[in-house]
Amino acid sequence: MDLLIGVLVLGCLYSFVSPDAQGDALYALKISLNASSNQLTDWNQNQVNPCTWSKVICDGNNVTTVTLSNMGFSGTLSPRIGILKMLTTLQLQGNGITGKIPEEFGNLTSLTMLDLENNRLTGEIPSSLGNLKRLTFLILSQNNLSGQIPDSLSSLPNLVNIQLASNSLSGQVPEHLFKISKYNFTGNQLNCGINSAHSCVSENGGGSSKSKTGMIVGIVGALLVIFLLGGLLLLFLWKGRHKGYRREVFVDVAGEVDRRIEFGQLKRFAWRELQLATDNFSEKNVLGQGGFGKVYKGVLADNTKVAVKRLTDFESPGGDTAFQREVEMISVAVHRNLLRLIGFCTTPTERLLVYPFMQNLSVASRLRELKPGEPVLDWPTRKRVALGTARGLEYLHEHCNPKIIHRDVKAANVLLDEDFEAVVGDFGLAKLVDVRKTNVTTQVRGTMGHIAPEYLSTGKSSEKTDVFGYGIMLLELVTGQRAIDFSRLEEEDDVLLLDHVKKLQREKKLDAIVDRNLNRNYNIHEVEMMIQVALLCTQSSPEDRPAMSEVVRMLEGEGLAERWEEWQHVEVTRRQEYERLQRRFDWGEDSIYNQDAIELSGGR
Repeated sequence: MDLLIGVLVLGCLYSFVSPDAQGDALYALKISLNASSNQLTDWNQNQVNPCTWSKVICDGNNVTTVTLSNMGFSGTLSPRIGILKMLTTLQLQGNGITGKIPEEFGNLTSLTMLDLENNRLTGEIPSSLGNLKRLTFLILSQNNLSGQIPDSLSSLPNLVNIQLASNSLSGQVPEHLFKISKYNFTGNQLNCGINSAHSCVSENGGGSSKSKTGMIVGIVGALLVIFLLGGLLLLFLWKGRHKGYRREVFVDVAGEVDRRIEFGQLKRFAWRELQLATDNFSEKNVLGQGGFGKVYKGVLADNTKVAVKRLTDFESPGGDTAFQREVEMISVAVHRNLLRLIGFCTTPTERLLVYPFMQNLSVASRLRELKPGEPVLDWPTRKRVALGTARGLEYLHEHCNPKIIHRDVKAANVLLDEDFEAVVGDFGLAKLVDVRKTNVTTQVRGTMGHIAPEYLSTGKSSEKTDVFGYGIMLLELVTGQRAIDFSRLEEEDDVLLLDHVKKLQREKKLDAIVDRNLNRNYNIHEVEMMIQVALLCTQSSPEDRPAMSEVVRMLEGEGLAERWEEWQHVEVTRRQEYERLQRRFDWGEDSIYNQDAIELSGGR
């Protein structure tokens, strides 16, 4: 039994495909099918785990069923679907799909049903379908398929129903296919046997669509029940022989497990494992430090590089709650532009979080802390960082339930992966917000220069406080400068980066705004657009700021011109009022300085 369990576990490990790759493959299918704007709207290419998408069913993290029947698609089939090694059912019947059946469909080795009936498919039936040893139903009727039926289909041991009627197939039907209980080869130019020894349709091969569907559903349902009962039986037998069984995620030294926390698929690390990985939390491995503790570079026993956040204040009021909040939040927020949590460690005296190591560190470090010979972030990379960060924040605000407020958006908290794609990190300051509440009042946390004015004055955070911080981060990207820089006082410039940029923008000195390290290798029109988005995001009134979904669209070139024109009109009006008030302070007979002292100071 132990050997059997080991084989099953190894099989699962080798067959697993990451949610990122599965989501990419399904999104590629959506694009190739020419899905309209109101179809598959929740198939978001940036939401890497497709198991929450409509028309998709998963077992754990593996996609097992995709049903896109009768949706009016007119495109083609994407070969990238071939990576879905755990897919058991693919139904695309009743559309207008054109082109060939990709050879890569032969890689779907777990497939039991392939239904492409009533489309406009052309070309030959791929011989690679002979690799689908678990295939039970092959439904390709009512297409424009041509050529011969591949002999490889004769080797499918579990095939019980093959429907190839109403195509343009020719040649000899492989003899073995007549032994299948249900087949239909009519409506082709096929020879159904030597001297027509066989009928081109089995006795029950021409049944109605409803009966076919009912039979399919019944058989598939029965198979699923059998597999489920068999799996449960194996699990109970194995657990009976291993009384000390616990899921790995909860196994640790006695007394170190907080059973109130549900951790899903996260890995639970032993304290000793992380101590060794970080060389006993050596100072030379420190990557950064924030309000919740230090972050260390580490190398696990399998040579995986990680970043370990060691929380230092969890014993203070709210510390343990902050840890639980962060773990729960990150475990459900899955997006290619958000930092993924690998696992955690909790002991009576320690709380640690484990993330993937981002070899290109943070955006701030690549802007301002370059080592000798290290290249500066070029302009195309800065544009990608701006858009990726916006998409990550959009997901937190608009696709998480409850929504998530970051509360410390800045270049130092945006990391760069191996491809220099933006990954929003440091959720230690983030706040889960109930969708029924508009604001949450709490202690102000964040970084000066990045904090929205209403958050400083009231302590109330919202999505719009993140939008403000994002706008400042855009200015960091354009200028390469810090949000607050007292050295600018020496040149009689504004300490705040926002005020500094506003002044230069009004004076039409865009080139003076851009990071000198770029050596003029940038598109000034794109620079102007990014500055415009930044200034829209940093308006003093939170109601005037765009939502992050609007920011994404503006960065993609949609709606910025109209929003900017509206903002300029408001700004001109405000500036005229400001200048009018300023003139009242000038020396003159209407000046307030010529009024009696008692009028200025009030009664005594």
